[in-house]
Amino acid sequence: MKKNFLLTLMFLVWFTAKSQDKPTPSLVKDKQPIPKEVIKATREFRERLMSDPYRPAYHFVFPEDNGRPGDPNGAFFANGRYHLMYLYNREGSGFSWGHVSSSDLLNWRHHPDAIVPGNGDEGCFSGGAFVDDDGSATLSYWMLWGDKGIGLARSTDTNFNKWEKSGSNPVIKSAEWGITDLKDASGKIFHVGSADPSNIWKKDGHYYMATGNLLVLRKYGSRGKGLPANNEKEIPLPSDSLNYQGDRLYLFSSDDLKSWKYLHELYTSDRKWTSKNEDNMCPSFLPLPSNPEGGKSSGKHLLLFISHNMGCQYYVGSYKNEYFSPENHGRMTWKDNAWFAPEALVDGKGRQIMWSWIFDDRPDSVINYRGWTGTYGLPRTLWTGRDGVLKIRPVKELENLRLKEKVVADIKIGSGIIMKLQEPGKELMELEVTFLPNNAKQYGIKVGVSEDGREETAIYYDASEKKLKFDTRKSGLSFGRKIIEEAPLELKSDEPLVLRIYIDKSIIEVFANDRQAIGRMVYPTLNGRGISLFSVGGDAIMKSLISWELSPSNPY
Repeated sequence: MKKNFLLTLMFLVWFTAKSQDKPTPSLVKDKQPIPKEVIKATREFRERLMSDPYRPAYHFVFPEDNGRPGDPNGAFFANGRYHLMYLYNREGSGFSWGHVSSSDLLNWRHHPDAIVPGNGDEGCFSGGAFVDDDGSATLSYWMLWGDKGIGLARSTDTNFNKWEKSGSNPVIKSAEWGITDLKDASGKIFHVGSADPSNIWKKDGHYYMATGNLLVLRKYGSRGKGLPANNEKEIPLPSDSLNYQGDRLYLFSSDDLKSWKYLHELYTSDRKWTSKNEDNMCPSFLPLPSNPEGGKSSGKHLLLFISHNMGCQYYVGSYKNEYFSPENHGRMTWKDNAWFAPEALVDGKGRQIMWSWIFDDRPDSVINYRGWTGTYGLPRTLWTGRDGVLKIRPVKELENLRLKEKVVADIKIGSGIIMKLQEPGKELMELEVTFLPNNAKQYGIKVGVSEDGREETAIYYDASEKKLKFDTRKSGLSFGRKIIEEAPLELKSDEPLVLRIYIDKSIIEVFANDRQAIGRMVYPTLNGRGISLFSVGGDAIMKSLISWELSPSNPY
């Protein structure tokens, strides 16, 4: 059976590659039949995906193939639908942008790939999306490989099924991989990035786009710990290396989306927030609303980005006169870079909604056997209040997945006690846990607890360190990163701790008090469904625990 499946799957790959030699309509015109073996293999593959114990059921997951890198890209809202692109290494072709859309952020329709290798490039790396006043959409992307640069692709199709790459590509030309050389007024050469373009935005009739600095940093700024290996011959850093250190974005402008002019750095990198060897890539730059449901603007902008060594982070600040002034900085991963490559959009309600790629962490042999990789965190709605602090919450649409509800209330947890709840959890579920203010040093919840106690994931508040912690050291016996992730969270003296926890097979995400969130791939092995409460260094009171079994939303 296994041998027949592999043979038919190999035939499917061969047939797909051959069919790309001709446009799809020719197959219909020539009445070329789809071989029965292909139909059978497709069905068997889909059935295997549906039965995969680790394939998420309501987080967005790639339909198939190799999502490494698997950055979310090109997110935009138009004609009542959310559009999201996903970067993947398309078998037999190269790095491409898959395309899905949804009217509810839960159920996604698959479109033809938006951009694929060809028309002047050998593949398409990360970038953003922009919807113009006339309703057309433009994708900005990093052209592969070598000294290509930044490319654009445009669609005027109502459903955005057809995209045409710009005849002006590369609209920003690289001198070498990810680097553009320019001259200042005195004729001196300086270097800016031509990699990972942001979304385009429009102001006063002018178009703007920012580009990332990883390759500039690697060559001219810092070769510190955490950066990807530099394969070039080691040479001394230039005397002006300080001008290239740290996270930076380079701002370009255009009047016609064809000719782009370099202006200056979008903001000033500051070592009080980031280290000299942190880059700025996968940037998203959008206005922030003043509440989670959108509506009135806060007057602030959010710059989401990654550094390759420390993952997803952000600045909240003011944008004026073509300069962004960061006023505070935060991270979405702290111990490593497992939460990666953010992408965001502003929808018809004025909400800013983001996704991030979560690193898979399974070995290649397992990924290749399973036939898929690439998962995104739940869509998060982002906003800020008068204090300028970023607020984070899962989108309200996720409540539509709720099925059976159960409530447990008023449980006192003695110091040093682990209290097992009678009702076990489910494979797909949401928990809302509220702890009253207390004097315990640590208190929280354990989920996915196996009968023998060998597996569990602990999520808790550390009052002494003022941190939300997420312990994955016992989450699974095989795959996953075994660490304690920790996010700063300072509760006020009279503030309860409110945790919203989502469990989806191999993913657990937690949101705390609209101020912090942590997501991790966990890969439980023993099918543990146990739930326990615990407290250390003092008593704690759990005011309520509301649980919902959740419905799957992915097609397979």
